[in-house]
Amino acid sequence: MNKGVSFFNFSIFRILSKEQPFLDQARIRLLYFGFPLVFIALGAVFMSVYFQGQTMLAYTAGVLMVCVAGLFKFLTYRPQWRLISHLLLSAGTIVNLSIVYITLQTVNIVTVQVIILVIVFSYYMLGQTGGLIYSLLNAMPVLVFMIIEFTKGYVISIKPDRIDQSTIIITLFANFILLIFIHSHFYTAFLKNIKQLKESGEDLVALNAQLEKAISKAEKSTQAKSEFLSTMSHEIRTPLNAVIGMSNLLIMGNPRADQKENLEILKFSANNLLAVVNDVLDFNKIESGKLVFENIRFNLVELMNNICGAQMIKAEEKGLLFKLDVDSSLCNKIIFGDPTRITQIIYNLVSNAIKFTAKGNVWVRVTCFEDRHNTVTVKFAIRDTGIGIEEHNLTSIFEPFTQESLTTTRQYGGTGLGLAIVKRLLDLQGLHMDISSIPGSGSEFSFNMEFPVSTEMAVEKAITPLVQPREKADVISGIRVLIAEDNMVNVMLMKKLLSKWNIKPTVAENGLRAVELMQYGNFDIILMDLQMPVMNGLDATMEIRKMADPKKSHIPIIALTASALLDIKEKIFEAGMNDYVSKPFKPDELLEKMHLLVRAA
Repeated sequence: MNKGVSFFNFSIFRILSKEQPFLDQARIRLLYFGFPLVFIALGAVFMSVYFQGQTMLAYTAGVLMVCVAGLFKFLTYRPQWRLISHLLLSAGTIVNLSIVYITLQTVNIVTVQVIILVIVFSYYMLGQTGGLIYSLLNAMPVLVFMIIEFTKGYVISIKPDRIDQSTIIITLFANFILLIFIHSHFYTAFLKNIKQLKESGEDLVALNAQLEKAISKAEKSTQAKSEFLSTMSHEIRTPLNAVIGMSNLLIMGNPRADQKENLEILKFSANNLLAVVNDVLDFNKIESGKLVFENIRFNLVELMNNICGAQMIKAEEKGLLFKLDVDSSLCNKIIFGDPTRITQIIYNLVSNAIKFTAKGNVWVRVTCFEDRHNTVTVKFAIRDTGIGIEEHNLTSIFEPFTQESLTTTRQYGGTGLGLAIVKRLLDLQGLHMDISSIPGSGSEFSFNMEFPVSTEMAVEKAITPLVQPREKADVISGIRVLIAEDNMVNVMLMKKLLSKWNIKPTVAENGLRAVELMQYGNFDIILMDLQMPVMNGLDATMEIRKMADPKKSHIPIIALTASALLDIKEKIFEAGMNDYVSKPFKPDELLEKMHLLVRAA
């Protein structure tokens, strides 16, 4: 229905709209064109009975004419077809029963025709329930009247009217016209509706086909994007690996003070570039929707100490006071959760706090908000005395690649992805971040996280002598190492690094060559790059695991990967590798993993 229809409107086009269902439009048309027919039929009946002197019938016909005219005007002003149908059927039912019980005091062919008309009209207009109700309201009292008249005879004090044959003919003719009109109108409407449904079905099939093509295209696009990121990650991390690795080697070589300063700047810049790459890859991993949260046991206190250990050094270098405060009630609890994602969240928040604080303090507070024995709710809060955030920017800072202002980006750097990653990780777990900030005074970020609690109690670990890097290097000194790597810069870097640990490695330029060297040689461990020509590292590992000699098939293999694919970790372990390090790797991390695997073998 069009809004703002005038009371004096008589056009059907102003009360129909494309938003209305097709059958509703058909019902409105039936009322619009049917009312004039009913009015003309009632007028003919009125004239017939009036000139015959049938007062009650003339009065009834006149009242019905007024009702029909009023309902027609109401329809053209407010086309509430359901209400109008109820009013029309109610009036018809009352008139029909009054004619049977009072006016004519008999049941004739006219009465039967009116009942049939009411039944047909009520079912078409109001559906099954409405049709059944009005059918029973009209048919049952007439049947009761016929039973009374048959058994006892029906006599009241009012003298009945009598209608002649001409009135009966007029009434029957009008009823037949109305019945034909109703059936014809709805038959046409149903045909059009069926045709429309067929066309809609064909359109839906075509739309589904287009949708399937779009989904297939999107999946291919996503796969291409994932592969592109993996390739770009490899291409960026590979030279970064060389830059950071060479910086580490030169720093390990006891350079002069001025050289060490330059090397530290070089390493710092390379690490910053690596952080940018990692932020982009982490955000893509989250946005892809394929991120799966782990549910493993860990001790929260140990995790927080590990996260904040390196950050504390960074804060002290800037002259900031860094304080980590963990609730003592959490010390003896072993909880279930995803320590990797918690590390990402806390690390990003603490890094931001340190970056945007020139002087003052950074506090990290972890408190037990609620303890229900089998679950514990922990509140994490990170507060600083940094530059703060304007109130109108508190929402926008969580948008990807967004910082508070252009000045902030220029002064402090960064991609603007840290808080976006934090927000997405919390959203995926149904958690909310609370922020309070005063520009120039500092900010506080806090959130609550619930963890299931293990029945196992955390116990203090026995103090065991720590294996120092020098001792680890002595353990692996002189071992036989096979390096499968196609990049000559990386090969040179690995050789120089391993020489520090008194190791002279054998180099295979691709996976196939690595398999051949394993068949004819003996090694203690393999450092396997994943992306190589001829045969990649995964396929090479599977070939080695198939070898008949158990010493060769069970050799420890560490993957060297610069890939960003989401399922790379699963692929590494499915291929049979023992562990992996991501390029650019830290020498201590590689040393630790080589030491553990060689000692275990």
